[in-house]
Amino acid sequence: MDIIQLAREIGKEIQKDTDYVTVKEAEKACDSDKELQELIANFNMKRMTLNQAANKADTDEEKIAKLNAELRECYNQVMTNKNMESYNTAKSELDRKLKYVIDIITMSAEGADPETVEEQHSCGCDCSSCGGCH
Repeated sequence: MDIIQLAREIGKEIQKDTDYVTVKEAEKACDSDKELQELIANFNMKRMTLNQAANKADTDEEKIAKLNAELRECYNQVMTNKNMESYNTAKSELDRKLKYVIDIITMSAEGADPETVEEQHSCGCDCSSCGGCH
C-alpha cells in the first residue's frame, strides 16, 4: 500500500474516531439550536453594522465604541451557549489529536522513529518571555 492510500485509510479512521463523532454531533446540536442560530445571526448583523460605521468617512467614535460593546456582548452570548461550549470543547480535543497525528507524520519524515514520537505541547507563543509549557 502506498502512502497516499495509507493517508486515505487514516482519513477513514479519523471519521470513525469518537472525538470526530462527538464534533459532528455537537455541530448538529448547534445547527438545530434556534436560540443559538438567532444569536449568531444577531452577531453577524452587528458586525456588518460596525464595519459599515467604521468605513464611513465621518466616523462617529462614540457610535463605534457602542457598536463594539454590543458586538462583544453578542459574541459572549454565542460563546456561552451550552451547545457552542460543547462544540468548542469537542473541536479542541479533535484538533489536539489531529495535531498529534500530523506531528507523528512530520517527525517520521524527518527521520524520527514513529513509535517513539511523543505528543508535542506548545502554546504557539514566543518562548522568550515564557515561564514554561505545561
